[in-house]
Amino acid sequence: MSTENTAPAAAPAPVRFDTKIAVLLRDDLETWQRLNVTAFLVSGLGTQLPEVIGEPYEDADGTPYLPMLRQPVLVFEGGKDLLKAAHERALRRALPRAVFTSDLFTTGNDTDNRAAVRAVATAELDLVGLAMYGPKNAVDKALKGARMHR
Repeated sequence: MSTENTAPAAAPAPVRFDTKIAVLLRDDLETWQRLNVTAFLVSGLGTQLPEVIGEPYEDADGTPYLPMLRQPVLVFEGGKDLLKAAHERALRRALPRAVFTSDLFTTGNDTDNRAAVRAVATAELDLVGLAMYGPKNAVDKALKGARMHR
């Protein structure tokens, strides 16, 4: 008879991140626009912030897959004024950020996208989406007033 403890192992504690990845969408976008804007915005974070990217995936057969973000992306929504205020707060806090303006729905390529953003002063950008990354507290302050996307 064994005297070993045979109790089942405790479930691992959930991972707590001290950072946050968040996307803020304007609340008047159509469903396809929300999905498209979110995809574009988070791709911007991953290209410049290697710390947000996890390790590559592999299935049981050894088929490799690309790495993805290492932590959840929280998606929020709010009105046009809230997006403008969140953008200003993100700039003041020097949070890494990506923007998507309404003009980008009319362009068809990356070169035209960049030109459309470059043609408008910061305070005049017609933002429909904003992504940011940073310490939880700073991101929460930048998103003040936003609600979780439904």
